[in-house]
Parts: sequence; C-alpha cells; structure tokens
Amino acid sequence: MSQLTQSEENSSGISLALRLRDRSAGAWGELIDLYGPLVCRWCAAAGLSRAAQEDVTQDVFLAVHRSIGSFDATSRRSTFKGWLWTITRNAVLKHVERQKTVGRGGSAALADLASVPEPGPDISEETPPSDPGETAALVHRAIEQIRPHVAPRTWEAFWNTAVLGRPSSDVADDLGMSAAAVRKAKSRTLHRLRLQLGDL
Repeated sequence: MSQLTQSEENSSGISLALRLRDRSAGAWGELIDLYGPLVCRWCAAAGLSRAAQEDVTQDVFLAVHRSIGSFDATSRRSTFKGWLWTITRNAVLKHVERQKTVGRGGSAALADLASVPEPGPDISEETPPSDPGETAALVHRAIEQIRPHVAPRTWEAFWNTAVLGRPSSDVADDLGMSAAAVRKAKSRTLHRLRLQLGDL
C-alpha cells in the first residue's frame, strides 16, 4: 500500500480518490456516506424504483471498487464526481436493458404498459446533472464527516467566519485567539473540506 505524497495530499479534489485507491481505512465508508445519497438521487431521477435504486447504487460502488485504480485523480480534465456520474449512468443503462421484457399479448400486456413509469431525465447526458440542493446536501455531509477531526476551538473559528460571516477580529475576541489564528483556522478547515469534497 503506497503512502500519499505531500503534494498529492495538498492537491484539492483528489484526497478521497487517492485514499480509496490506497485502500485507506475509513475511505470507503466516507465515500458511501458522502456520495451514496447522490448516486441514489441520480438513479431516482432516471425513473428507477426504490429497489432498483438500491441495486444500481450497489452496482455503482462495486464498479468504483473495481476501477478506482484507473481513475486519474491528477488530471485537470477528469473530476471524481464526473467519473462517478459516468459509472452511475452506465449502471442505470445496464439495469434498464436487463429489465426490458419480451412483448406478449393479452390483457396482462395492457396492465404492464400502464405500469411503465414516465421517462425521467435523459440519463445519456455526459456530465452529471447540476442541482443546488444536491450540492448543498453533499457539502453538509462533508462538513459532518470532517467536524469530528477538527479541534473545537478551530471549528468555532471556522464556523463563525466562513459560515456565519463574522469578522475575524470579533471571533478572535470571543475565542481568546489572535485574528491571524482565526484566519488560519478558517483556511485550514476550508482546505480540509475541499479535500473531503473533491471536485464539485
């Protein structure tokens, strides 16, 4: 198992992918917690039933496990989210192809036609659908993942300045820190969040 180099660890957007490739402890759980709901939403948007969404999501993460070594985390042209979208799109298309039924006559055929859901969005899109709600939910999950790994005072400095928009000097007074230390805490926590999120 290779160790991440300092430059790889510091490059925004590649940390999780590299930790997955290196089979780092906890990385798979983080991936599923962070991106599982997004993959399910993509499956739902494609018109899959709840059971099919769960099956396809499992297929997606199995495919990620099998092919994470081929993902080029350092390429400017490829994003992890885009790569995951491609895997999801292909898994949905395979699922739909497997579910096609052979035509048959009779009154049961009419009932089958009536039960076919309306088509969802075009799953053949090359880029992942962009939904501000999805992005906000992804950011929220990433925040919940990194928070236990950030010292409480550092977290308060980050939250008050980055999220609540308070001036560094006011937060510094409240927390008994220098304004420079507050800015540094904000910067380090934002960096950690960017590493966790990857490339939105």
